Amino acid sequence: MKTSHSSKISSLVLASILIGLGLVSPAFAGFRSFIVDPNSKMVADIGSLGGIDAYGRGINDAGQIVGWSRTPEGNTHAFITGPKGEGMVDLGTLGGSDSWAYGVNATGQVVGRSLIAGDGSYHAFITGPNGIGMTDLGTLGGSNSWAHAINASGQAAGISLTTGDNSSHAFITGQGGVNMTDLGTLGGDYSAAHGINEAGRAVGDSFISNGSQHAFITGPNGVDMADINTLGGETFANGINSTGRTVGQSDSHAFITGPNGSGMTDLGTLGGDESVAFGINDAGQVVGSAQVAGTPQSPQGDMHAFSTAPDGVGMSDLNLLAALPGGFLSEANGINNSGLVVANGFVAPIPEPASSALMIAGLVLLGVIMQGKKQLT
Repeated sequence: MKTSHSSKISSLVLASILIGLGLVSPAFAGFRSFIVDPNSKMVADIGSLGGIDAYGRGINDAGQIVGWSRTPEGNTHAFITGPKGEGMVDLGTLGGSDSWAYGVNATGQVVGRSLIAGDGSYHAFITGPNGIGMTDLGTLGGSNSWAHAINASGQAAGISLTTGDNSSHAFITGQGGVNMTDLGTLGGDYSAAHGINEAGRAVGDSFISNGSQHAFITGPNGVDMADINTLGGETFANGINSTGRTVGQSDSHAFITGPNGSGMTDLGTLGGDESVAFGINDAGQVVGSAQVAGTPQSPQGDMHAFSTAPDGVGMSDLNLLAALPGGFLSEANGINNSGLVVANGFVAPIPEPASSALMIAGLVLLGVIMQGKKQLT
């Protein structure tokens, strides 16, 4: 369950990433995280760590949500909530000023990244059950690492710089987060893992020998990285369920595959040009963000959170299923097996001109970062 890695995604989705990176003031962005039940039409703000913003990234079957939020001091800290998104707890850091949480398993073990002492580098971390205790997972020899996902046995998956910081490779750990293993690439000098299922099958994206970016899936326990088919253009895999059905983005459209990454189905959009899938549950319900049709006020169309029925059938605007008063849900990052969704949205007025300029500058900076083939994004 993760943020897309395509530079073609709408600026609204990129803005939410910038908030997490601290490049846009949350006071201007008005970005919050919600737990959503499309069946009951319930939408509940999960709160914050004392600052104005929060960003939800992962959800488990108990409804525990993880992500990051501003503290009263202005830092960004990883958090976990209690069941059904209630009660946010600060997970702390590995000694640095900031941390971010990306994935959570059934027992509440959390993975993410944290700045280490001195704030010169960030390392992947894993916690114990219910977010207790934060352990440094180390790196593949380089200065930085980042864990995106975790399965029930505590296998973590992510990305790390390799020795000399010359390339970034996907990794998987053993059970309990021990023994980080390099998954290699599809032929280029970059790969990143963004999802992992209970069998230890990891999915993500990698450069191939000609420099294009393709989605990959591995066998159990991260063995044998294989290229996933595309819809044309570059492809990114963001999530995987227990049967190996994979979701992500290909040629600017969200997709779902069959079991074990076989085949690829275009999920379409909400009337605009783009969409990206971030999460999937065991029934094949998919969530993500999709562009709606443009209007005179917004010719390019906003990005709205979406969800589907089982097997990826029928993309629906989450705002029509569970409306957010005074704002809109721009993206849905995860869905559990009960159908509860973690989503993020804008709840404040449009930024003033000065803050808009800052957001635009931040988007340009992020675009530059995302173009770097040998750096962690």
